[in-house]
Amino acid sequence: MKIKFVCIADTHNLHDEIDIPEGDVLLVAGDFTMMGRPREIRAFNLYLESLPHEYKVVIAGNHDFLFEREPQKAQELLTNCIYLEDSSIEISKIKIYGTPWQPWFMDWAFNLPRGILIKEKWDMIPKDTEILITHGPPYSICDKTIHGNNEGCVDLLNAIRRVKPKYHIFGHIHEAYGTIKEGKTIFMNASSVNVQYKPEYPPFTFEL
Repeated sequence: MKIKFVCIADTHNLHDEIDIPEGDVLLVAGDFTMMGRPREIRAFNLYLESLPHEYKVVIAGNHDFLFEREPQKAQELLTNCIYLEDSSIEISKIKIYGTPWQPWFMDWAFNLPRGILIKEKWDMIPKDTEILITHGPPYSICDKTIHGNNEGCVDLLNAIRRVKPKYHIFGHIHEAYGTIKEGKTIFMNASSVNVQYKPEYPPFTFEL
């Protein structure tokens, strides 16, 4: 029996305005808040409770500050999902790995400089990962800003070419919403809001 996955990212407190399809597993690729305040996390947690999906798998993004600054407190507020941070979960024998980092992007959460430090995070991705969830995109894949800059990470792209997951779910660059296939991997920038932070893009779904 196939498992239906529903993918979103960058809801920024606007989850109630997004039509979430039915499915078995909801994947959230970060930035579910604007500033990562406790009240925002509580509201998102209640929203997750209202959804029918059997599993909800969530990572933090660069707006979700409390998960970097006070990780224990933040995770204690998020009780209605499986939270991943440089860690894996196996659902119906499908291995999912989640990590929140991205190359330095202004002065937000989970920033690391390009090069050795961020590469160390990507090197942690297990070789048997089938679904990879990151907040930021790989270089040149659904990562172009309205100014024409590619904000993705080259080292992440190299890690994906090493691991070859079936799916890579991310967000971060709202205006680069979309999906593309390279080799064995289907990439999905599942941002829910546009560059003006207005809910515009529908969730992606797939089955495994």
